[in-house]
Amino acid sequence: MSKDREESKEERILRVMRGILVDVIRDTTTKPGLKHPLQQSTISNIRHGLDLITARQKELIEASGKSWDLRPAYPSILQQRERDSVIVPIAKVKKKNKKS
Repeated sequence: MSKDREESKEERILRVMRGILVDVIRDTTTKPGLKHPLQQSTISNIRHGLDLITARQKELIEASGKSWDLRPAYPSILQQRERDSVIVPIAKVKKKNKKS
């Protein structure tokens, strides 16, 4: 969460519940071929719950005017790459002679 906006109670609840559901999934995941300890209906309900949490989190973030894109961006690195890069047209690339 950014430092300029405090996380609301609803956002904290959603974040914690999402974490709990992900932990349950991690703790109960079995190796292939073994019977899962949870019933299929429970697994379905967990998936549905995660979908609802994600949808609400997305609504709250977009309502605040922020982007849902959660990936970090490093603009200084991107600018450095653009400044240091050299574009060579494919037409100028030539094959090496076997004799050389």
